Amino acid sequence: MIRVKYTDQRRQSRTAALQSLFAADVRGIWINPTLEWLDDDEELSDVTLAFAQDLLRGVTKMHGGLDHVITRYAPAWPVNQLSVIDRNILRLSLFELIYTPGTPKKTAINEAVELAKIFGSESSARFVNGVLGSAMSGIESGDVASIEPAEPVPEGR
Repeated sequence: MIRVKYTDQRRQSRTAALQSLFAADVRGIWINPTLEWLDDDEELSDVTLAFAQDLLRGVTKMHGGLDHVITRYAPAWPVNQLSVIDRNILRLSLFELIYTPGTPKKTAINEAVELAKIFGSESSARFVNGVLGSAMSGIESGDVASIEPAEPVPEGR
């Protein structure tokens, strides 16, 4: 994975969670994934690390339900055929959109698009933005409320 330095702690958290989700997905092991990609040189604050862990645990717990949402709003692209990075950016951002009420919806989508620009292919940002835009209508209308509940993540940007 690409190493990127950020000053924004929340973006650092999302990046750390995304990289760990990528590793879990590639391995096919969803039980207790860790932020193992961090090496001794990484200096993440406790707040950054805590938010990354919350995102990682939440997406891990809910990835089946999140995949159902992806299937519903991107029916032309089977989830298992999406690139691993696009699939996990969508999982991460949908988790944040659904379960982190303190994160502005626009921020969650913009962050997902930025992650797609950094880690995805040339078309990833457009694809992620389109799927999330479609999913937002379902989230706002309450159609996505059928996903099994998860504990909310602490508020923030």
